[in-house]
Amino acid sequence: MTWKDIAPVPTAQEFIDIVLSRTQRRLPTQIRAGFKISRIRAFYTRKVKFTQETCSEKLGQIVASFPILSDQHPFHRDLMNILYDADHFKVALGQVSTAKHLIETISRDYVRLLKYSQSLFQCKQLKRAALGRMATLIKRLKDPLLYLDQVRQHLARLPDINPTTRTMLVAGFPNVGKSSFVRSVTRADTPVEPYAFTTKSLFVGHLDYKYLRYQVIDTPGILDHPLEEMNTIEMQSVTALAHLRAAVCFFIDISEQCGYSLKAQCSLFKSIKPLFANKMVFIVLNKMDIKPFEDLEPELQEEVNDLAKSGDVEILRASCATQDGVQDVKNHVCERLLTERVAQKLKAGTTSGGSMGSRLTEVMQRIHVAQPLDGVTRESFIPEAVKNLKKYDKSDPERRMLARDIEEANGGAGVFNVDLRKDYLLADPAWKYDKMPEVFDGKNVYDYIDPDIDAKLAALEEEEERLEKEGFYESDEDLGDESEEEVLEKAEYIREKHRLLRNEAKMRKSLKNRAIIPRKQQKKSFAQLEDHLDQLGVDTEEIGLRGRKETQSRGRAVTRSRVGTEDPDSMDVDMTAQQRLRSKSRARSQPATNRLEDGVQDEGMRSKAERVAKLGQRKRNRLAKAGESDRHIGTTMPKHLFAGKRTIGKTSRR
Repeated sequence: MTWKDIAPVPTAQEFIDIVLSRTQRRLPTQIRAGFKISRIRAFYTRKVKFTQETCSEKLGQIVASFPILSDQHPFHRDLMNILYDADHFKVALGQVSTAKHLIETISRDYVRLLKYSQSLFQCKQLKRAALGRMATLIKRLKDPLLYLDQVRQHLARLPDINPTTRTMLVAGFPNVGKSSFVRSVTRADTPVEPYAFTTKSLFVGHLDYKYLRYQVIDTPGILDHPLEEMNTIEMQSVTALAHLRAAVCFFIDISEQCGYSLKAQCSLFKSIKPLFANKMVFIVLNKMDIKPFEDLEPELQEEVNDLAKSGDVEILRASCATQDGVQDVKNHVCERLLTERVAQKLKAGTTSGGSMGSRLTEVMQRIHVAQPLDGVTRESFIPEAVKNLKKYDKSDPERRMLARDIEEANGGAGVFNVDLRKDYLLADPAWKYDKMPEVFDGKNVYDYIDPDIDAKLAALEEEEERLEKEGFYESDEDLGDESEEEVLEKAEYIREKHRLLRNEAKMRKSLKNRAIIPRKQQKKSFAQLEDHLDQLGVDTEEIGLRGRKETQSRGRAVTRSRVGTEDPDSMDVDMTAQQRLRSKSRARSQPATNRLEDGVQDEGMRSKAERVAKLGQRKRNRLAKAGESDRHIGTTMPKHLFAGKRTIGKTSRR
């Protein structure tokens, strides 16, 4: 159980403060009427959605953190029902879950309304309405949240009881010495007082016996009256007795100092005896130092002994005040509990229904003992070498030598190397120590090498030298008609070409991280163009004549247009060199075409183009920008950089 890990449940007002402060802290807070309506809608839609998601997350965590009663052990389920009323607990969790779904519905409705809002004021009012309805729903959860937090606090104080481990359960009337016994045998700090009902809830202690951990549960006192009249304190003990598989130690105060007679205590044992079904029961006669059992009246002794005759019940004696018999009671109960649990496991293993039994059956089904079919009884065969094998004795000089003995006789570890070749399984044992023990298919490859291979290799080398001296390998057929100088020249040309290609590739790779020069600034002369075309095999004579002719005609036209409006007949054709330079400079200062009229068919199209340009400039005028490339910040300290909330992160930019 992880009941101690349940997170605290906030009150309704704390829940609202957590949600709204998180929304204010995580989202932008400034919006203006000058923004686009789509941006305003998105701003307030995000506010509503984020608030809803935060509420759903927090409410979902509350519901998920509490235990589901149907998934709990019957002991824990009934214990929670006794302490908190299971119906009330389920209703509170159901109200929280319903509020979560209602908040999600509110968010969907108002997001749909915000989608069609027309102004900043309308968006703001819708956002306020949505958050207000969510806060109202959370305020209505005031009582369920308060109740759930009280349940959480009480669950955290409950002891951690394991229903499946070895357990010793202490029960009886109030003030009969149950808590004193638990305090004596365990490390639990149970309250011990000289009055009744000191223990008002379950207490758990632990002890070790034979290296195993046992848990001891101290239950509140039970009075002898009907089950319907028992209070919450007594019902905790009844729940533990009903659901926990444990060894029950029923304490009886034979001195009657607890305030209840011995007959009343025996009557209580008989009335709750149905709860002891399938459990080991021990009646512990406490406070034997005040009044021994032998001093009781014969009728009372007979009544106590009758309790042990009715089933698997044992009577033990102890005195928690003087510690006489306390450890004996503990050891006896733990031993019986351990024996009983082992017997139950073995019993479960013999049945087919138990998990251990199924495992045993599965193992037995896998085992098969083969028997000969001819019915002949075959004696076990032991080799003679094994029968005559003498037991190894290190002090015997005639003992068989082991690998360790051989190692010690030859210098010990680090000096002696184990002979691994002696265990080779070869067709011929003589192959084990060959110089080249390359074994393939159980045969030594070295045995199949030609022994005359050196002489044959020397004969081949002599023949090669003789052929080379006779000029057998010299031939000019591969050269063709080309001389050796031409071949070398072509090879040098090819190497140079490869070098240029490598350099060009390096340049292309390095230009990836450089600014590319615009084509208009890459000046190429007409002579370079002609040379390049000549290399490609193109006749450039006509292109050169046409280019020079166009250049001359363009120069004469510009000169005529820039001289003035005088009559061409009265112009002085023989201009001075200074006048010609001045006319050329004026020609270069004037654009060749009018950009306002180029590409426009008529006056209407030109006015339409101007109108579109003004409309495009209007937004930049509103932002006080000269054009599309204007990124000037008008203020030296922009407000969004130097004011407002500081978020998590670096502040070095400030």
